[in-house]
Amino acid sequence: MKLANRVAVVTGAGGGIGRATALALARRGCHLALADIDGTAAADAAREARALGVRVSSHRLDVADRLGVRLLPAEVLEVHGRVDLVVNNAGVALGGSFEQVIEDDFDWLMEINFHGVVRMTRAFLPHLRLSDDARIVNVSSIYGIVSPPGQSAYSASKFAVRGFSNALRHELEGSPVAVSVVHPGGVATSIAKNARVPDGAPQDEIDRGRAVAQRLLRMPPDRAGEIIAQGIERRQARILVGGDARFVALLERLIPVHYWKLLKKATGR
Repeated sequence: MKLANRVAVVTGAGGGIGRATALALARRGCHLALADIDGTAAADAAREARALGVRVSSHRLDVADRLGVRLLPAEVLEVHGRVDLVVNNAGVALGGSFEQVIEDDFDWLMEINFHGVVRMTRAFLPHLRLSDDARIVNVSSIYGIVSPPGQSAYSASKFAVRGFSNALRHELEGSPVAVSVVHPGGVATSIAKNARVPDGAPQDEIDRGRAVAQRLLRMPPDRAGEIIAQGIERRQARILVGGDARFVALLERLIPVHYWKLLKKATGR
């Protein structure tokens, strides 16, 4: 896919993988509409991308806000006139076992991680169909391939993104719109640090979980953004980000039921 002079909408673009992906697209000459719940962070990312010589707009957006998502296409089209690429990256984390996580927190996570992807896709798909070459890029996770304990809510949301993306790809076959699903491994973002934890969870358990996460989150976001941009250029249906993601995907294919017996030793869980 030739990205020069295309227009991409990126959610969660204020930091981490979203910002890195946006900048990787900008380096390829792709114009950007950057959305984030933190409007200041989106504006900062827009300034950085604009310095690369592309047209950039920034938008404060909560992907859990139905009306906000519904109004975003008009805002983007007013500035850019078209949309060729939507990167659904916005997401949050929630630690704790299923029994620890209350229903409201579970629903909060699903509204952002899964329903946000669905809402954005529904809002922009009619406009993507007008492009001669368009793509929806949905960011799942390595936990959309395997499901470790203590991640029942997060893993459920990322498996949902994966299933939705795969079915949508088949439904759009023969149209100008293709679909990629991204599975990042351990990328050094703040998602684990900022993860919501259950009320009353033992502090030592929380600290231990965050320590494990920090040890596993090693890839610089800039590298992750480059891998995702390259995957888009190569029209990859599945983009595995990092050697850990590739290894885990292979392990799950070989031993889809018992992979955790091996992984828990490697992760210290």
